[in-house]
Amino acid sequence: MTDNGAREGAADDHALAAELAGTAGRLLLGVRDELGFADARALKDTGDLRAHEYLMAALAERCPGDAVLSEEGRSSAAGKRSRGDDRAPTRNTADAERRTAERVWIIDPLDGTREFSEEGRRDWAVHVALWRRDPSGGGRLAAGAVALPAQGLTLRTDATGGASLVRTDPGEPDPVTAGSETARRTLPREVPLHAPAPDAGKLRIAVSRTRPPEFVRRLAEELELDVELVPIGSAGAKISAVLLGEVDAYVHAGGQYEWDSAAPAAVALAAGAHASRVDGAALEYNREDPRLPDILVCHPASASTLLAGIREVSGDLP
Repeated sequence: MTDNGAREGAADDHALAAELAGTAGRLLLGVRDELGFADARALKDTGDLRAHEYLMAALAERCPGDAVLSEEGRSSAAGKRSRGDDRAPTRNTADAERRTAERVWIIDPLDGTREFSEEGRRDWAVHVALWRRDPSGGGRLAAGAVALPAQGLTLRTDATGGASLVRTDPGEPDPVTAGSETARRTLPREVPLHAPAPDAGKLRIAVSRTRPPEFVRRLAEELELDVELVPIGSAGAKISAVLLGEVDAYVHAGGQYEWDSAAPAAVALAAGAHASRVDGAALEYNREDPRLPDILVCHPASASTLLAGIREVSGDLP
């Protein structure tokens, strides 16, 4: 469950997360237009770094004193360069400072670089999440937003404790209502977002386009359901697909980090979805080691079935 988390006198954290994710998304669309798709590596690196630098600068200006953990702020990313820029990426807040901070922004400036670099692909995202310490000394995801720039959508948490779907492109198909792909409707710019229940006896599970984990294939065989594995690009796009009713679940094990799931998990929980580790344990963020290798997101009605199936095939987990 998310909470408001806005500091006294500060902009609403939920609105800020959505604003920053959306602006970074528009910046990335501009990078695609500027560089084209002939040089995939240059496009990936330039998109990663420009979105990272924008978000780091915006957070430093809008939330001075808050800590930041970004995928592109790691020391291992220091060799990456944006086109026309010889600087190394702006560094993350030092780990010791981040671990004791009251507020930590966990961001992925470009989730799904492969899809971003492929012309016509829309399954990439920008993640902006806020983790906030609670009085007990622990912490929770307090706000989050996932921008899907090529789809004209942003999924975000609300100050009310719920979630919303924001349309940024009025020409896009209605993602909420099933029907013909060519159908168009006039929608409000922002509508409440609720995790839809799956159809009885069926389950569509989002998996990686390029390396679907073998244990998910085994899971599909284990479940006494009609299971379809649906390849989708970035983790943010997969979890968004669950919340938009395009698939029913996302099951992953085998390697992710906090920035891969923090913002999508915040929105999923606010939208009433189940989000946990694949063993049912709670997702925890702002830890010393940012690796968070597995996740399950689905409607609560499917959670017990999926968790039981995962236990049966747990020997195949990486």
